[in-house]
Amino acid sequence: MNRLAGEASPYLRQHADNPVDWYPWGDEAFEVARETDRPILLSVGYSACHWCHVMAHESFEDTATAEQMNALFVNVKVDREERPDVDAIYMEATTAMTGHGGWPMTVFLTPDGHPFYAGTYFPPEPRQSMPSFRQIMARVAEAWQQQRSEFVEQAKQITEAIRQSLETQTLGRGKEDTATTDLADAADMPDTTDMSGLIDRAVLSLRARHDPAWGGFGTAPKFPQTMNLELLLRVYWRTGDTDLLQIVENSFDCMSSGGIYDHLGGGFARYSVDRHWLVPHFEKMLYDNALLARLGLHLWQITGKPRYLQVVEETISYVLRDLRHPKGGFYSAQDADSEGEEGKFYVWSLQEIKEVLEDVGIASESEVISAWYGATEQGNFEGTNILWRPQRGDILRQPVMEQARQALFSRRQTRISPGLDDKVLTEWNALMLATLAEAAAATANQEWLKSAVTNAEFLCENLRRSDGRWLRVWQETGAARYVAYAADYAALCDAFTRLYEATGKKYWLEEACRTADDMLELFADTSGSYGTLFTTGTDAEKLVVRPKDTMDNALPSANSSACVALIRLHRFTHERRYSQQAMAIIQSSEQLLGQIPSAFGHLLIGADLIAAPSIEIVITGSRLDLVGKVQARYLPTSVLSWGDPLESPLWEGRADTEAAFICRNSVCELPLDTPEAFASSLDALGPVRA
Repeated sequence: MNRLAGEASPYLRQHADNPVDWYPWGDEAFEVARETDRPILLSVGYSACHWCHVMAHESFEDTATAEQMNALFVNVKVDREERPDVDAIYMEATTAMTGHGGWPMTVFLTPDGHPFYAGTYFPPEPRQSMPSFRQIMARVAEAWQQQRSEFVEQAKQITEAIRQSLETQTLGRGKEDTATTDLADAADMPDTTDMSGLIDRAVLSLRARHDPAWGGFGTAPKFPQTMNLELLLRVYWRTGDTDLLQIVENSFDCMSSGGIYDHLGGGFARYSVDRHWLVPHFEKMLYDNALLARLGLHLWQITGKPRYLQVVEETISYVLRDLRHPKGGFYSAQDADSEGEEGKFYVWSLQEIKEVLEDVGIASESEVISAWYGATEQGNFEGTNILWRPQRGDILRQPVMEQARQALFSRRQTRISPGLDDKVLTEWNALMLATLAEAAAATANQEWLKSAVTNAEFLCENLRRSDGRWLRVWQETGAARYVAYAADYAALCDAFTRLYEATGKKYWLEEACRTADDMLELFADTSGSYGTLFTTGTDAEKLVVRPKDTMDNALPSANSSACVALIRLHRFTHERRYSQQAMAIIQSSEQLLGQIPSAFGHLLIGADLIAAPSIEIVITGSRLDLVGKVQARYLPTSVLSWGDPLESPLWEGRADTEAAFICRNSVCELPLDTPEAFASSLDALGPVRA
């Protein structure tokens, strides 16, 4: 009996009609495994994953394969986006056993949850050096019967190795050294030379890995690595090293000109399978678009180049159009596939392009328009065309080109759309909320600001229990579920501070403080005075290992996100506990920061916040003209307090004035009350234009 039909997760429901006797993750599956003396076959993926669909079609929908699965194993299906804790543990096991990871992930467990064999995608028939899925299952089942004791012992050793690996990822000076660390106390400040040294090594590594011909880092497949690009942009702002700005511009131009960017409807696909950013993995994820829109916003603020603002506007428009629930939450993703084919929704034949242009009366321009989008008779993807801009960075459209874009977009809207993952994830929504708040403030776009506030209110109303505990997932079809993880809390804390900066409403800063306090209570490693954060809270389900999310990947890790959020929150409030935890996170990861800095781009942004001068800007009274001067600029090491007066040292003796105050490293300049003088002081903080 397949038990997934009643599940809320779109990914689990995709498998509800399989002939496999699937269980969702939970006690029932493990109890059955113990009673029947069968191993667990754990399959982990997500709804927008193309190769997850492939394995489902080839194996999970095949009756003979399903019969073998049902006879030999207790089969458990997990949505990695709902359960990042489960995914993290068994991905660590998969990587340890095979040398690589990815989705779909296939792991065989003892009935008490310890992994003993793992892999990712397995084909239905032997292929090259890869055995078939059915062969793998037969061998695992035979070994389980004949070598049980060896497998159980191996599983325990693997679990212990996972536990040690997760601990090793946060080795540093030791937790006892962080007990008195306080960013507000100069006597306890860390040696910023150490922080600068870590950042310098990271910059050196990223310079070496940059692809000058096609942007980004390394070769195919290429991921945006947004956090590393943000780090380089911050270092450029602080040092004036124009080579770093060039790396970021080159990378963003290549991505936004390539096929990874949707030139008709806006938004970015997850990654490129080639070096040139031409052929994407077509799924569109909310978090990628949140992070890339923010990077584009920062490039526009620094350079003033209209093409970056165009990408920001189109990407946000895509999210608001295609990923927004009517109540204000944001859906997770759109699938790579439609009508059973990868990318079918997005690709074009040259003949179809000509027909569309003829319908709108610009057939005479078809040759120019086709060349603009790099479309040819032979195509660039399986005989069809992925639209892109062969002329890198030249994406601003003249009127006839814009007419063509609108016509092609309208035609595409008549196609069958890719599947929508309609779950609302707290962490991903918080990332988008932070981007919306920043972008709305920087561009004075009131519609974006309204959408940001609506999203924040939605999260507070629908993803928080009456006792204040945040939850991970919400869907229209069911109640919010799963207690939230450290990554959810950290992203919320950061988003609320940025919404406070955008609105001047102290309510949002208070929400940031409440969320941060609960985060420290639920997730902090208290085996020493302060340490890194666990992924799961003290009230969460107990797994074979309590994981820690420390390395950045496509998303900022929970610890790096918390570090940045807490440093910024400390600067608003001067609350010692926030700075203590932030420093503990950096110190605990210091060893690996020096060894593999590219895996800690966002955490190094936290280090940069410490290494750079602390800048606090307070604008009192109703001086919106002065507020706009700050919000329009890229000032990555500053925090802005305005609007509602705070009970904070920032506002002591200032609430009754109408002026702007700039404080650097706790030393304040004279108040400024003219836009010209204030703008001049802001310009002195760092480069405003390249």
